[in-house]
Amino acid sequence: MPSRFLPSDYDRSRPVGVIAGNGIYPILTVAAIRRAGIPVRLLGVDGDVRAELVESFPERERRVIDVGQIGKMLSSLKEFGCGYAIMAGQVTPKRLFHGLKPDFKAAAILFKLKRKNAETIFGAIGDEIAAIGVTLLDARAFLDDQLADAGWMTKRLEKIDEEYLEHGIEIAKEIARLDIGQGVVVRKGTVIAVEAFEGTDEMLKRAGTFKTDQMIFVKTVKRAQDYRFDVPVFGRRTLESMRDAKITTAALEAGNTIILEKPEVLRQAADWGIQILGFAPAGAPR
Repeated sequence: MPSRFLPSDYDRSRPVGVIAGNGIYPILTVAAIRRAGIPVRLLGVDGDVRAELVESFPERERRVIDVGQIGKMLSSLKEFGCGYAIMAGQVTPKRLFHGLKPDFKAAAILFKLKRKNAETIFGAIGDEIAAIGVTLLDARAFLDDQLADAGWMTKRLEKIDEEYLEHGIEIAKEIARLDIGQGVVVRKGTVIAVEAFEGTDEMLKRAGTFKTDQMIFVKTVKRAQDYRFDVPVFGRRTLESMRDAKITTAALEAGNTIILEKPEVLRQAADWGIQILGFAPAGAPR
């Protein structure tokens, strides 16, 4: 089995349709699927998916779709004969509010939802994908080696008070439970910044305006996280934002946070004097 996040009855002969947003995440996912010898097809989100990823597929095995073209996405999965689909890479948040042109299927989904947020919208899309006989996979699938490990993943450079770390984890868990965001920055028992719809990097920039020391960035997940479309990610850009904000400690939930280009990111963190810790998921021994 190429990943522990795949269903036990996984059929590796069926193509996986990668619904690709921006960044390196979908590129790494496609590369891992190809290394496993599993057929893969691309459904790239126009304006977000990288051109080099699109060009790595022959025309017959790819589609580039608008963010609101849910009907086209579903018909493409069927045309490709996909048994599975996986969501990888973010859609630029502002595009969900400006210039969105939903097709009939997307409009019908939005009309039925009383509460419109990432969880409800993508959950409804997941239901539509399941209705055509395609299994939406855990978005951690194929990237097992990119997940945060428990314990210190870089050299420990600065002593962190356990009480302050636990406070940060507690606050991060609570804002995740409230569906506000999945990250916080704390300092000695004080909440400096909370992540919301603007994303992690903007939160880190705000925290950096306080120009103080011993800040801890905590990234976590909800207790009932739907990993089909919502996986916390830490990569080069977030590391750069930490450096610019002079935040030198990151605590990431082990086993549930993807560190994109993990070996390179950890090496760069060490070079920049940033220490990265993986903390155990809730209920697991620390």
